[in-house]
Amino acid sequence: MRAVIDTNVLVSGLFWHGPPHILVEHARSGTLRLISSPALLTELASVIHRPKFQEKLARSQIDPEKMLSELWQLAEIIDPPPLSAPISRDTDDDAVLALAVASGGDLIVSGDADLLTLGSYAGIPIVNVANALIELARESA
Repeated sequence: MRAVIDTNVLVSGLFWHGPPHILVEHARSGTLRLISSPALLTELASVIHRPKFQEKLARSQIDPEKMLSELWQLAEIIDPPPLSAPISRDTDDDAVLALAVASGGDLIVSGDADLLTLGSYAGIPIVNVANALIELARESA
């Protein structure tokens, strides 16, 4: 399964345990193919360098640059063209939709209500982490 994982889910999966972390571990083990873009990885870099995450990184002895480098290597990187018209209530989220379409992804995983409310886009389901894990389990059964 190939999935676009929104930044909010990646941040949760990289910093805390729980369902988002399980999803990241699926990407690390190869049972889920992470699809990302330069724009989304740049957004992730900006988020993890925020002051509120610096203490967590220091306490966990996590090198943010090493973490970002791992994601660049782990992900299938695609630089999609923008959508022809705004779709999401938050047009910043259209970058996620454009990436999913350009990559032919199977799933968009997000915790963002502006994306989740769409339900799907261009035939690609938009689901929360719990439903993504159900889909992964179903596929591997």
